[in-house]
Order: sequence, then structure tokens, then C-alpha cells
Amino acid sequence: EVFIAAAAERTKHIRLGTGVKSLPYHHPFIVAETMAQLDHLTRGRVMFGAGPGALPSDSKMFGLAPVDLRPRMDEALDCIVALLRGETVTKKTSWFELNEARLSVGCYSKPTMELAVTSIRSPSGAVAAGRHGAGVLVLSGVDDESMRHHVGNWNIYEDTCRQHGHKADRSRWQFALQLHLAETREQAFKDVAYGLEKWIGYAHDIVPAANPPPRGLADPARYMMESDRAIIGTPDDAVAKLEHLLDITGGFGGVLVFAQDWANWQAAQRSLELIAEEVRPRLNASNRLRQASYDRNAPIQEANRALARVATEEAQARYEATKTKR
Repeated sequence: EVFIAAAAERTKHIRLGTGVKSLPYHHPFIVAETMAQLDHLTRGRVMFGAGPGALPSDSKMFGLAPVDLRPRMDEALDCIVALLRGETVTKKTSWFELNEARLSVGCYSKPTMELAVTSIRSPSGAVAAGRHGAGVLVLSGVDDESMRHHVGNWNIYEDTCRQHGHKADRSRWQFALQLHLAETREQAFKDVAYGLEKWIGYAHDIVPAANPPPRGLADPARYMMESDRAIIGTPDDAVAKLEHLLDITGGFGGVLVFAQDWANWQAAQRSLELIAEEVRPRLNASNRLRQASYDRNAPIQEANRALARVATEEAQARYEATKTKR
């Protein structure tokens, strides 16, 4: 929240989201009050991302068992959503109590701010999001098997939305992916040599996800790309892969670049520029009409030149005729 407040002071248009707030570690009233305050500070640009917390090392510090995190997230989220909507909440659980609690100011956004719940493997995130009509933020690789699994979770989300009177909107289905681009594939591989091996060590030593990338690979970047754990390459590579993912899933709302410091800051900036300049316009068909105009006129350019030449000659002739009359 401190980071978002600092970024909000320096920006005007970009939307800023928590990514994510691990609800079992925080009292729900404090979370709701803080997010509502940020909603006012940003004039509605803040997005609230919620999750259970992924690291057993974190839950240990709080004296919690990982198995308790998702039920706690559900309990907290029920109260937070109600508070952000301006409701008065009374609830007692094993770890917090609210007695006629309500926010002092409420949200700037009406009826409430944008809310998303993380979904990795289990369906719990999809169920929680569907229950509250929230968006779904997926942390994923880019392989076909993972995508088909997330499609299954999306079906659960749609069913849960229907049960609770919400509309499932694919534009609010977002994927956070590992993505780094350069002008050439070789340059992209070279860029991520900066930090990829350290990240693989982190995936082994800290992150509890199964099947981390092997240590000590001769070419870890190539392995990550060829095993569909990440998109590392050129803008063409990214467009092809993302179009494939859109086909498999039936469509989703957007991609978030999962920043892991694989490349140094200059290379990371260039990657983001390539995404903005070459990937996003092609996926969004931003230049569709201009390209169609170009494709229509390029084959008949000689004919168009002839027509323009005739028009110029006729204009010159009319001018000469006017001079003669004078």
C-alpha cells in the first residue's frame, strides 16, 4: 500500500494494484480501510488483488499452518467485500471479530473498486472470485496442459458466478506470465542470463510449487522457452504464443508481465517497450483499419499515380486557359 501511494503521487492515468494482499495475515477491517483510502488517493485507479499467501515460510512466521490459509482468506474476503460496499459487518471467527463495523469514508469507486482473486492450481481462488463477482488473476506457465487446467477452473468460476447472481466476464480473466523480449531470440537469451539462474534457485529453495526448472542447465533460457514455462524471444514469438493461448482458453482479458529481475533494468525496459510497440498493437488489432487501407491501395498504386498525374495536368491546363483569357 505504501508503494501504491508513492506511485500514485507520480502518475495520473496508470492503474495500480496490490499483487496480491495475503489476507490471512491481516485483519480484514484494516485491509478494507486502507484500500478505501487508496481508492480516494488514486481517484479510483487502485485495484485490490487478494490471495491466501503462497509460501509456507511466511505462514510459519505467523504461526499458521498452510492448510488454514484458504479458509481464512474466504472469511476475510467476505467481510472486506461487504465493508467496501458500505455495509455494516458483525462477524466473529477464530482469528478476528467485527462488531457493527463500517468504514469511516468508504470507497471513491462506485459501487466498489476493481477486485481480483488469485488462482494457481486449486479451484479455491476461482470459487472465491465467483462468489463475489471478482476478477480472476492466474499465475501460470504457458504450456497447453496448464492452460487446459485453468480453463477447468474458469468453468468452475462461471458456475459459481451463476449461483451468486454475477456475470462471468472474460475481460476480467487475467494471466500473469513470465515474458521477456528483445530484437532477436539470441539477445533475449543473453538478457535473462543476468538473473534467471538465481531465480531457478529461488524456485527450488523457497517457492513450494512442484517441478521447478532443473538447476545447472547449460542454456536455462532456451529450456524455459522450449518447455513452455516462459515466453523468451522476439515480439513475433510473443504474438504467436499469446494467440495460441487465446485459442486454447477461448479468450481472456489481458496479460500481466511477472517481473522477476531475470534481466537488468535496461533490458527489462526495452522488453516492455517492445511489448507496447509491437506485441500489444498486433494482439489488439490497433492498426487493423490502417493496414486494410494500405493493403487495398498498395496493389493499385500505379493506377493511383496516373489518376493523380491527370488531375495535376488538368489543373495546370485550367490555369493556363485562365491566363489566356486575361
